[in-house]
Amino acid sequence: MSKKHSAITAHIGDTRRPTVSGADRHRGWNALRRIATQITTPLLPDDYLRLANPLWSARELRGRVVEVRRETADSATLVIKPGWGFQFDYRAGQYIGIGLLVDGRWRWRSYSLTSPPVSGARTIAITVKAMPEGFLSSHLVDGVAPGTVVRLAAPQGEFVLPDPPPAAVLFLTAGSGITPIMSMLRTLARRDAITDVVHLHSAPTAADTLFADELAALARDHPGYRLLLRTTRDSGRLELRGPETLDREVPDWRSRQAWACGPAALLGDAERLWAAAGIADQLHIERFTLARTATAEGGGTVTFATSGKSVVADAATTLLEAGEGAGVPMPFGCRMGICQSCVVTLVAGQVRDLRNGAEHEPGSRIQTCVSTAAGDCELDV
Repeated sequence: MSKKHSAITAHIGDTRRPTVSGADRHRGWNALRRIATQITTPLLPDDYLRLANPLWSARELRGRVVEVRRETADSATLVIKPGWGFQFDYRAGQYIGIGLLVDGRWRWRSYSLTSPPVSGARTIAITVKAMPEGFLSSHLVDGVAPGTVVRLAAPQGEFVLPDPPPAAVLFLTAGSGITPIMSMLRTLARRDAITDVVHLHSAPTAADTLFADELAALARDHPGYRLLLRTTRDSGRLELRGPETLDREVPDWRSRQAWACGPAALLGDAERLWAAAGIADQLHIERFTLARTATAEGGGTVTFATSGKSVVADAATTLLEAGEGAGVPMPFGCRMGICQSCVVTLVAGQVRDLRNGAEHEPGSRIQTCVSTAAGDCELDV
């Protein structure tokens, strides 16, 4: 089974932008930049580059929003032209970090790429659904104008198709969980590799279905693609507590490699169903929210030693969220406990891992995105 990665999160906060991946591929440029730094002080070369073109930078990846295309009433696709240093050799299904300047603060979140990786391409695309609790997602859908410059973090994630793809594939998606799958479908279509794909997708109504016209066109133009669309307000939520639904809709589902992305309840049911069938290794899952199994007990005052700030956090608030709320520049990546980008040292006190309830002692390296305070604690950040 593939690792579980977060592609979309929705929390307010200032965060430290991820280190630019691939900078070591441009050693000549970086050497020239160091020399130029000495002769352009107090201004840095990036300051001059920014005057010529805001997308030129040797310190960070940047991009310009060139189009905002409405998909449904509460979602939109952002087409972004990356600047210097971006590598287009990402894999379909991966996600990318987006940093946006809002009210004088840089807000960072991760979203699935919906564009296919194409050699020689000039743009990438993400599709964002505005969430009620999602400050940045709502701003991206309703408040970003073409021409806006954003910061980018290199694509990452293991929720991808192998190359070559399996002979028989099942995509199981719901709501915005279709976004990483859309990149896969577009990639397969470009390669004329849609041979035997069944796609079971659910949305509240037909009007809420992301990429509805494109999915219909794929089904019409590719005999190897079968779309099973379920509107939950009419037919009810897709139930996978037993094999009956899949046995009826996709009788050969046990022989297919499956990729699933959607609400936590759907993915939990799928995991149990595939495990009961003895084929857990055939199911690959992408989660957009953290699966919390530990009880919400504890909480306390969290002190950030380097920043000199403190905040009281309850047991349901992760240390990453607590730091962001206090204005501490917190490192982060997937926000799901997978990529290790958020790891810091626990200086004092105890923290609890939300995934399994394990408590960590001072001196431990802890993941702030999946840990909460188990009493007063101090972090080296």
